[in-house]
Amino acid sequence: MSLILDSSITMAWVYSDETTAAVKEVFDLLSQGGGWVPGLWHLEVANVLEMGVRRKRHAADFRDATLADLAQLPIQVDGDTDQQAWGATLQIATRHQLTLYDAVYLELALRRNLPLATLDQDLRRAAGKEKVRLLGKE
Repeated sequence: MSLILDSSITMAWVYSDETTAAVKEVFDLLSQGGGWVPGLWHLEVANVLEMGVRRKRHAADFRDATLADLAQLPIQVDGDTDQQAWGATLQIATRHQLTLYDAVYLELALRRNLPLATLDQDLRRAAGKEKVRLLGKE
């Protein structure tokens, strides 16, 4: 099964102290069926890892190895996300009072008709209202 992967669940997988059985299950599904992300995902993930270096949560070697590991996963970047930003994504953000950064994941899940893997509570609530299948919570 393919899925939409957001940065919150990605980082919960990266940091073992945040990993749960549900997070592991998402990454098992991802390994088997692949996943989709908006281009923003790369920036969000890299930013969290860089902030971890600056705040001394981990070393730069951990950041670099993690990015290399994530690059090996069967993840495809959606090429149409930017075209939706001022239309469907903005409408979703407005309707559910989400940031556009969060709404982009919901828009992608709706457009591709795929389940959304997220730990973000606001995004999960909005996805539930849109009848999007959710992954990631136990």
